[in-house]
Amino acid sequence: MFVLIWATLLFSVRVSDAETGSSVWGKRSCPLRGYCNTLVEGEISAEAGLCVVIPCSFTVPDRIQISHIVWFKCESTKWRCDHGDMIFNSDTSSDQVQSEFKGRVSLLESDVNQKNCSIIINDLKESDSGEYQLRVIALQMEDALTFSQKATVAVKGLSQRPTVMIPPLTEGQQTTLTCTAPGLCSGSEPTFTWRWRGRGESDTDLTGNITAIETENVTEFAKRSSSTLSFSPSAEHHGTNITCMVLFKGNVRSEETATLSVTYVKEVRITQNASVSEGETLNLTCEVDSFPPSLITWTKVSDQSSRNGTGTTLQNNTFSVSAQLTEERGTATLSLFNVTAGDAGQYVCTVTHMNRTWKENVNVTVIYMGDPVITGVLVVKVGDVLNLTCRGNSFPPSHVAWTEFDSSTNPPKGTDLKNDSGSSTLIIPNVTAEHSGHYICTAKHGDRTATRTADVVVTWGPKILTSSECVVQSGVLTCVCISEGFPLPAIRWPLLEDKLIFIQIVK
Repeated sequence: MFVLIWATLLFSVRVSDAETGSSVWGKRSCPLRGYCNTLVEGEISAEAGLCVVIPCSFTVPDRIQISHIVWFKCESTKWRCDHGDMIFNSDTSSDQVQSEFKGRVSLLESDVNQKNCSIIINDLKESDSGEYQLRVIALQMEDALTFSQKATVAVKGLSQRPTVMIPPLTEGQQTTLTCTAPGLCSGSEPTFTWRWRGRGESDTDLTGNITAIETENVTEFAKRSSSTLSFSPSAEHHGTNITCMVLFKGNVRSEETATLSVTYVKEVRITQNASVSEGETLNLTCEVDSFPPSLITWTKVSDQSSRNGTGTTLQNNTFSVSAQLTEERGTATLSLFNVTAGDAGQYVCTVTHMNRTWKENVNVTVIYMGDPVITGVLVVKVGDVLNLTCRGNSFPPSHVAWTEFDSSTNPPKGTDLKNDSGSSTLIIPNVTAEHSGHYICTAKHGDRTATRTADVVVTWGPKILTSSECVVQSGVLTCVCISEGFPLPAIRWPLLEDKLIFIQIVK
């Protein structure tokens, strides 16, 4: 940027009409009438490997025609430099220029009659620090003047760094990084080296992916050099460092390191203990490695929402969802406390990253056991069929068995059993009165046992026994009616309902 600033000034030089004095950008010195030289005041700072411009203008009498100009670099103790100090001669036929300056010094304005004596020195070395002096030579050899005013240049070590331009990076999409060398100089082309460092690894040269070095001519005497690196970024590159090193002539180098930020998302993972016992706590963790961090939500799919293809976001007081977001990793843990059988079902983790969405499902089972349930008709008639089904209220299904009360017989005598997963059906065809009683359903679930009792009642009768009779004694008619059945039948005497009689019923 230093060169561009001085280049702008050089084309807008204004010199004072006074014999001595200061211009807007330098000091004017006139050792002889009509011979004046304007140089920048103070020290001109520059850095090794780059370039420096010494702004300069001069005037001579109108009768003088300029042949060429010469620049010297000489010790501060010398009032006047000699040929051994020459660093530049606009007369290209001259061979007196110091070898270490050959090809490194040039005029910004090639026509010396324009009175612009500004020079640019490329490929600077720290040894280039010193004082520089101008000599103007006319066509008439006797008209040559070395101006006493000197320009001071101080060259220090290179502190400027390259500029690394990184566009937005997305995993799998080809991209190009650009490294621009510091300085705007017309000297030797610098050498570029790209290095990449993975996590905890040493640097790796990436020269194989570098395109040709590009040079942009900013002005006639200034150009910009850059290098591009093309590659396809991945999650591996995120958070790692890329370094561009620029090597100038004279083994002067500078480098810049930048951190890569890659937009990516990896596979969604669920850490689960999907089978829990009733009363315990269910923990489901959904995790995804991505940048930027993803939005993670949990939903539970009910029977109805499953048919509709939708889910219900979990919102109640029996659970908590904790989300942890870091720069690269997002997690959401779903915790359900004191779970019940109703908490079993399908849970969905939904991950939203940028404009894309992923879903991952997990089926939760709750291990539980309740009292068994008996279905069927408990009161049957003699000769009918007794059909009772006992179902275990548990998950996984219990082992269910029927026994009679106060009996170890399994199954009860004279029965037909149909066992399904978690249930057992007791069938007694052509029941008799002896089948009345208590039947026990036992459900075994792991080391737990639960029972339920069915009280079966068999009805029969009524029946009048042959011992029933009527006897007349002393003018009194006595009738006896004996019946049996279950439940006990009621006895009526239809022909005697309107008579005042005493009836004794014996059961």
